[in-house]
Amino acid sequence: MPIPTQQLKTILPYALNETHLPLPHKRAGKVRDAYPLDDDKILFVTTDRLSAFDRILACVPYKGQVLNQLAAWWFEQTREIVPNHALSIPDPNALVARAAEPFRVEVVVRGYITGVTTTALWHRYALGEREIYGYCFPDGLKKNQALPQPIVTPTTKGGAGAHDERLTSAQVVSEGYLDAPTWYRIVDVALELFQRGQKIAKRAGLILVDTKYEFGRARDGTLLLIDEIHTPDSSRFWKADSYAAHFENGAEPENFDKEFVRLAYAQKNYRGDGEPPTMPDELWIQASERYLAIYEMLTGKNFDAGEYPIEPRLMENLRGILPTD
Repeated sequence: MPIPTQQLKTILPYALNETHLPLPHKRAGKVRDAYPLDDDKILFVTTDRLSAFDRILACVPYKGQVLNQLAAWWFEQTREIVPNHALSIPDPNALVARAAEPFRVEVVVRGYITGVTTTALWHRYALGEREIYGYCFPDGLKKNQALPQPIVTPTTKGGAGAHDERLTSAQVVSEGYLDAPTWYRIVDVALELFQRGQKIAKRAGLILVDTKYEFGRARDGTLLLIDEIHTPDSSRFWKADSYAAHFENGAEPENFDKEFVRLAYAQKNYRGDGEPPTMPDELWIQASERYLAIYEMLTGKNFDAGEYPIEPRLMENLRGILPTD
């Protein structure tokens, strides 16, 4: 049963912006707070922070729980393709993971030409570029058109407040981001993961349009899929049954991810430069509803909402991990 809109409005002020666990060496990313547990394990807490254009824009109720639990579900669906870092889920917002050294490249797989960010295929194409990420594109393509086959378009990791920068596969190797055998193994794995994701999304009535993967190396040298996989944060999803009609009419596809947030900012001529405009609370309530909907569509499970405020619950569920004194 869907969570009532009024309930989402009530807990909006309590959405999890940051954590204060009694553990040393906390590292805060765009969405996750990381706490090293020992040389081999890391605790990740997925907050409700929503980032777009490489900026934190707001906090969205239940977003962190959806990302954490949906990524864990996808890790299980793809474990035979590539090992991942997930070990256990001690709390709806928490993941204990294998420690890994992250690679300095984000691996983006695209099945369609779309997007409004400065690194998006359509944005570059609309500016007149025809060689993008090392691929040559013909004239006459339309926004949201399917590509003949998915392509891998790597970017740098921008870090806090910085933008991701485009790379070609050749640059990943020539500029020393990764050695050739590792990189081309990652390319093969990423395309296989994307194919699996598209197949499962299709069963849910969705199109997996594009996605971002992150990889790293475990201490024993194992290549690991890390961070998250096929979530509304890392991926773009469209509703399958209306895509063709919308495309033919030149209308935007019905999306089930955070792209509608990007589009709302783009309508105000904001694409990540300068101070972002203020948006109404209704936008973040709608975002929450979309995250909840896509979780249930993809997994086929009812969403079991965790208790708010989150941090007291988190402390209780992590008693076996946190210091006792």
